[in-house]
Amino acid sequence: MNIALSFPRTALAAAVLLLAACGKQEAAPAAPSVAQAAPPAAAQPAAEIVVYSTRNEQLIKPVFDAYTAQTGVKISFVTDKEGPLLERLKNEGANTPADLLLTVDAGTLWQAAHLQLLQPVDSASLQKDVAGHLRDPGKQWYGLSARARSIFYNPTLVKPEELSTYQALADDQWAGKLCLRTSKKVYNQSLVAMLIAANGEAATEAMVRGWVENLATAPFPDDTKLLEAIAAGQCAVGIANTYYFGRLQRDKPDIAVQVFWPNQGEGQDGVHVNIAGAGVTAHAKHRDEAVKLLEWMASDKAQNLFADSNMEYPVNWSVKPAPAVSAWGDFRPSAINISKAGELQAQAVQLMDRAGYQ
Repeated sequence: MNIALSFPRTALAAAVLLLAACGKQEAAPAAPSVAQAAPPAAAQPAAEIVVYSTRNEQLIKPVFDAYTAQTGVKISFVTDKEGPLLERLKNEGANTPADLLLTVDAGTLWQAAHLQLLQPVDSASLQKDVAGHLRDPGKQWYGLSARARSIFYNPTLVKPEELSTYQALADDQWAGKLCLRTSKKVYNQSLVAMLIAANGEAATEAMVRGWVENLATAPFPDDTKLLEAIAAGQCAVGIANTYYFGRLQRDKPDIAVQVFWPNQGEGQDGVHVNIAGAGVTAHAKHRDEAVKLLEWMASDKAQNLFADSNMEYPVNWSVKPAPAVSAWGDFRPSAINISKAGELQAQAVQLMDRAGYQ
């Protein structure tokens, strides 16, 4: 409520006479104007974006530091495995401090959207910068970097013309020569899910059974050990993510392993490509700031910074990969939307279990 102050006219006249009589005295200082009297407005603290990330700290901190240096917006982050982070978001509900969820598999992002932990972001720049098959059709998450899960071989044991498709690794030719990572890893679950999407469940199950029959040894716990086994001649061929190969090649340039791009023939579905990507959380406290960060990471300003540190491919086709990644050659990726990796993940896990893939 505003209160207006007023004086009687007689009182005001008396005050004027009194001031005239005191002309020899120093004039009273003028009352400050409203603009002078008001204290300066307190500076508003910059928003601090909170990111929950399954991507390792050494890969994301340089990206976030660069964004802060350019914009002044601070970013704090929590890193953990995908399961615990999704559970944490569920339990926190509307009280979560997280503004952005960043993960390293499209299946995890699909699951987060399915659990209503993300919200749609209708961004023209994201839809321009991120290839259509590497983002959610419902606009709840977007890819930020890509990795191909391809075939690798020992060039002293295998000629590249002997290789063709993922399915052909089930042929008798590769009996006792194939290495695989465990089926418990989401990367293989997503691969099988995408092959179901491309070829149907029956054909994919027959393929996985053939893989199991051709194994040279028990499945490996990670791609690095698998690639080292190929180099050592323990097996001749295997399936792994390209960035694991990039890391090994960086440390051991002469390692006896080479990449082969499968499923490149006419009518074939192309190389399976997965993503690291992100979505704005359903209860983000700093939604607009989180969207701007997401847009920046997908733009040509940050794609090399985000992808190159892990020997991955940009999702923004206007950006060239790092020279070491480009040296692997060109390939045609699967055009099936990567959301199928999550949609068919449970089906893929059941299939691998039936096929005896441990």
